[in-house]
Amino acid sequence: MIPLEYYLLVAGVMFVIGSVGFFVRRNLLIQLMCIELLLNSINVTLVAFNRAHQEDHNGQIFAFFVIAVAAAEAAVGLAIGLSFYRLTKSVRSDEADLLKN
Repeated sequence: MIPLEYYLLVAGVMFVIGSVGFFVRRNLLIQLMCIELLLNSINVTLVAFNRAHQEDHNGQIFAFFVIAVAAAEAAVGLAIGLSFYRLTKSVRSDEADLLKN
């Protein structure tokens, strides 16, 4: 059986990679993928704690909600990205202040 600490280490590494990728990259699609990586690291943590405490299934229930939020975030984020690309022919998030008008 794999110890809980290994799952938490993998989730922590995924969270750090997603955070650094979100703050360093300026491509909107890459930033959306980094947000998905952050949410998946949260899911790994929730399921790992649920595996450690098998008497209740709260970790899996919360993981399903996180998956639903991730799906909604991807749909809304891609819609905003497509509309931004149609206006500017670019997906760089530095130029997103043009949407204020």
